[in-house]
Amino acid sequence: MLNINFVPDDYIASSESRRTNLIYLVLLAVVMAALGGSFATIRIRQRAFAAKEELVNTKIAQVQQAIKRFEQLQEKRKEMMKAALTTAQLLEPVPRSVLLASLTNSLPPGASLLRLHMVQKESKSATVGPPAPANKYQAAQADKAPTQQENSKEKLLETRIDIDGMAPSDLQVAAYIERLSSTSLLQSVALVESKEHKVQDATFRQFKLTAMLRPDVQLTKEDVDRIRAEREKASRSF
Repeated sequence: MLNINFVPDDYIASSESRRTNLIYLVLLAVVMAALGGSFATIRIRQRAFAAKEELVNTKIAQVQQAIKRFEQLQEKRKEMMKAALTTAQLLEPVPRSVLLASLTNSLPPGASLLRLHMVQKESKSATVGPPAPANKYQAAQADKAPTQQENSKEKLLETRIDIDGMAPSDLQVAAYIERLSSTSLLQSVALVESKEHKVQDATFRQFKLTAMLRPDVQLTKEDVDRIRAEREKASRSF
C-alpha cells in the first residue's frame, strides 16, 4: 500500500526553517544572557576594585599627611634643640663671681691676677661624626643615634678660661697651678707662658694660664657661700 503525503513540500521546508530560526533565536538569547551576565559581573568587579582603590588612596593620603606632620614635628624639634643649645650657651654653669672668688682664693702669697677671659664653645667631640656602619644592623642603629646625639649636644659645651697674672717667682706660679688643679671647678690647668717682668726695681714673673671648667660641676649653696666667705677673708687679710 502506498504512503501518500498530502503536506506540501513548501510547507515542510518553511516549518523546518521556522524551527531552525527558533533554535537560533533561543541560542542567541542564551548567548546574550551569558554576555549580559558577564558584563554585569565585570561591572560589579570594577566597582568593587574602584572602591578598594579609593580606600587605598585615602589611606595613602592619610599616611602622607602623617609623614608630613612627623617631618614638621622633627623640624620644630630641631629648632627647639637649637634654641635650647643657644640658651645653654648663654647660661653660665658657674657664676662669674664664684669663679673669680675661687681663682682669687687659690693665689699664693705675693701673686695677683691681671686679666681673666672666659669663652664657652662646643666641644670638639660634638663635631666629630660617628664611624661608618659596618653592616645593616649598625646602619639601622645609626638612624636612631642622631636623636640621642641631639639630646646630649647641649651637654657637650666646654668653657675655657684664660688667666693672666703676676707672681714673685716661678715657684708661686707652680703653686698656683697646683692649687687650681686641685679645685672642684677646674681641670686641664696648663702654663702657656711665664716671662720676666720688671716693675720699677722689682722683678716679677708675668704668667699666662689656661684651664677648662669641669663640665659636670655642680655647686651647692653651701659651696658658693664657702667660696665667697674665703674670698672675703682673703680680702680682709691684705
